[in-house]
Amino acid sequence: MVMSVGAETACLACLDRFMEAVNAHDVSAMESEMHFPHVRIANGTVVTYPKAGSNPLDLFERLRQQDDWHRSRWISKVILQGDDNKAHVAVRYTRLRRDGSLIGDYDSLYILT
Repeated sequence: MVMSVGAETACLACLDRFMEAVNAHDVSAMESEMHFPHVRIANGTVVTYPKAGSNPLDLFERLRQQDDWHRSRWISKVILQGDDNKAHVAVRYTRLRRDGSLIGDYDSLYILT
């Protein structure tokens, strides 16, 4: 199956809304762009959030305390494959401190439905 231009546009817009919510420290808006149960695989660990509100609500505070995180931004968003029901998107994003200095660049694979 082939992904329509409309579906591709919708996927990329969803990711942009998600990043806006992250930078606004708005858990509710962030979760409105996610499906539940939400599965996250990182650092050799699989975590499942069964429903909205089950994300760790201290996420933003932990990032600030650990790394002096201020905001994040997309470096790239590339749809690797998909159709009008699901897309696999390779993303690269960066985390930045308030002064604009780099905390790190991160690669991830997001599955959007």
